[in-house]
Amino acid sequence: MTRPLLPHPVLSLVLAATWLLVANTVTIGHLLLAAVLGLTIPWITWRFWPDRPRLARPGRIPAYIGRVLADIVVANFEVARQVLGPVSSLQPTFVEVPVDLTDDFALTVFASTVSLTPGTVSADVSDDRCWLLVHALHADDPAAVAEQVKARYEAPLKEIFGC
Repeated sequence: MTRPLLPHPVLSLVLAATWLLVANTVTIGHLLLAAVLGLTIPWITWRFWPDRPRLARPGRIPAYIGRVLADIVVANFEVARQVLGPVSSLQPTFVEVPVDLTDDFALTVFASTVSLTPGTVSADVSDDRCWLLVHALHADDPAAVAEQVKARYEAPLKEIFGC
């Protein structure tokens, strides 16, 4: 199998844009470095990407990102309130969330999203990929936490990835 010249064009653009944002300046040198990074990193890591993710509804990605960002902001305030309150009121627990996603990349995005949201961390994925073990900082009702995670994050990912 031959290595394509531009194996992941979207990743190349994201890497170049990220470099320019991190550099916080747009000069010829930074533009060239952004282009080099955007072209070489995907080209070098090409073999680590066995299957390209298949997007069934890419138009839903902005809404998903917006939801996750809004949830991160809200969860930050909620976690701050919980942590600054009495420790005895916290009910940390592990929650087993059943997973219906069939695409490995979608499952990775799902687990990462759960970990990005303050107050929850993805701890493990079962060997058969049917369960995601999530640690919740506070959960009065673990079943409700599992349903909320599925409804807010897994359901949109099933639409986006068509799985």
